[in-house]
Amino acid sequence: MARIVFDLDGTLIDSAGEIHAAVQRMLDEVGGPTLDLPTVTGFVGNGLPKLVERVIRATGLDMARHADLTDRVLSHFNALGGSMTAPYPGVMQALSQLRSDGHALAICTNKPEAPARHILETLGFAPFDAVVGGDTLPTRKPDPDMLWAAAEALGDGPLIYVGDSDVDAETAERAQVPFLLFTEGYRKSAVEALYHTARFDRFDDLPDLVAGTLSGV
Repeated sequence: MARIVFDLDGTLIDSAGEIHAAVQRMLDEVGGPTLDLPTVTGFVGNGLPKLVERVIRATGLDMARHADLTDRVLSHFNALGGSMTAPYPGVMQALSQLRSDGHALAICTNKPEAPARHILETLGFAPFDAVVGGDTLPTRKPDPDMLWAAAEALGDGPLIYVGDSDVDAETAERAQVPFLLFTEGYRKSAVEALYHTARFDRFDDLPDLVAGTLSGV
């Protein structure tokens, strides 16, 4: 059967509120301004260090504090422990169906690996066959090495990538693999502007969409 690799934030889980809360707690600690949820959500996609870099530029904080501020955000995020994060509707059922259909499943996320594994466990996801996080390799998405590493861990078979963002679309395009775009996540561009094989807005549709994609591979 197929190797199916998923992005995490904005694809399987809606974590924007928790990421925003962690960022705002950091800003409150250091006397920074308030950032609203849409602003912080717009910073998601290239990993925690890049997100914090964007926060610094938006708030006028000192870029020399980047490492410290990144550590603070990660600490607050870990302390929240998934309390403000939830799977998108239909995700668990879709993953269960894909496993029953014989597919191997992996995660490829720019979130650091340990927090990614923690949130998957906390939210009750069945174990994935592989989890590649933003600190697993020296590079992050859209560099396709992360996607290839996740795919290699799954063995042989046709590869499909499932994600929600501009970064995910670029990753799939650079890897030249079929990309299924979840349109209800954190993308910044119009759907039509992004590389994708097919799109969906309900996870109930994903198993059939996978089957249809494989029939054309």
